[in-house]
Amino acid sequence: MNDNIVAISTAMGVGAISIIRLSGKDVISIVNQIFKGKDLEKVNSHTINYGYIVNNDEIIDEVLVTIMKKPKTYTMEDIVEINCHGGIATTNKIMELILTKNVRLAYPGEFTKRAFLNGRIDLTKAEAVMDLINSDTESSRQVAISSLQGNTFNLINNFRNKLKDLISSIEVNIDYPEYYDIEVMTLEKIKKQVTKMKEDLSNIIKESQNTKLLKYGIDTLIIGKPNVGKSSILNKLLQEEKAIVTDIEGTTRDIVEGNIIINNVAFNIIDTAGIRKTEDKIEKIGVEKSISLIDQADLVIVVLDGSKDLSNEDLEILNQTKDKPTIVVINKNDLDQKLDKTKLSNYTLIETNTFDECGINPLKEKMIELFQLDKIESKDYQYLTNTRQISLAKKAYQKLENVSEAISNNMFIDLLEIDLKECFDILGEIIGNTYTDEIIDHLFENFCVGK
Repeated sequence: MNDNIVAISTAMGVGAISIIRLSGKDVISIVNQIFKGKDLEKVNSHTINYGYIVNNDEIIDEVLVTIMKKPKTYTMEDIVEINCHGGIATTNKIMELILTKNVRLAYPGEFTKRAFLNGRIDLTKAEAVMDLINSDTESSRQVAISSLQGNTFNLINNFRNKLKDLISSIEVNIDYPEYYDIEVMTLEKIKKQVTKMKEDLSNIIKESQNTKLLKYGIDTLIIGKPNVGKSSILNKLLQEEKAIVTDIEGTTRDIVEGNIIINNVAFNIIDTAGIRKTEDKIEKIGVEKSISLIDQADLVIVVLDGSKDLSNEDLEILNQTKDKPTIVVINKNDLDQKLDKTKLSNYTLIETNTFDECGINPLKEKMIELFQLDKIESKDYQYLTNTRQISLAKKAYQKLENVSEAISNNMFIDLLEIDLKECFDILGEIIGNTYTDEIIDHLFENFCVGK
């Protein structure tokens, strides 16, 4: 943390401008050594200064240099940003020159990591920075912005404050039993508060699962027997010929993936190999892979051929998806229908075909309805946004469950405090109040270099 770092913060390639960012205690004086223009050590903070980057008498490029002095910077250290002309040769030449000084190349996400370690942002805001960069839909952008504004931090911090108040009340009762002017914490009073906390945390976890879908997209699996029209449906949804379509059974032997955006939410669609019993080794692997993907899907689209009777294989496929949000598509409704829909009364049914211009629209409409995408504007984004945060919240909830069980068994109050404190610490991991170096290093290693 005491050294100086540098990275290119813009994408490499031909462009109008490249930005080279430096952070550290010596970066202003270092850049001043290679800058021809004003004395950068004497200019005001948060100013842009025109001049040249030079190597002795050689002019490397005409630049604008932004000086930002600590602590009011992204990293809370001195920061210098060099705006040079875009292009690989010019940018690399300036970088090579800087790296001959007392500066090293930044690790991925190291600028944001320093912002976290120096106390400028909490861990949820740090994660939101990268989420905002990776946002490819309006809903994922709104989720990232909400977290970046501190809504996720406030949600968890407020919960921890209530937990801290309860722990403090228990400790006072344990340490100062002789005082008569303090509230006596009985098991019944603790039970009431813990029950309310469990309800609140359960709601946070539930709503966070929805927020996670908005952020990462809805993993959608298209599954069914061979030749029911799975690949044709994929192609219609994507509006491109992504999957090969033939009359030959078993054409799709591996998964085919694509993405569409409906009502500003991404659907990550996977077309699978047709499920049937087969002796073909390659096709068999594809079938096994198709079945294994069911557990990972947020939505399963089971495709049936409406022009044929419902088979035992169809029923077996439906049985394997019974615990998942499922849309049953009776495809080929442009042909004479033989499928008995009365056997599917417990399922969400729609009819489609891939020949009419609007034949696939009922499926899109049902996808919107199932996830209430038509109400997306009114959704609350101030929840947990990723698997790390949600898994920690679930661990914290389990600690509250332990407290409830202990109360039911009339355990001593001081024993309840152990699980309550562990719950408090686990929630602290979400916002970064408690952490290990290993977790922090892992979290930032997937960031962009230069951010």
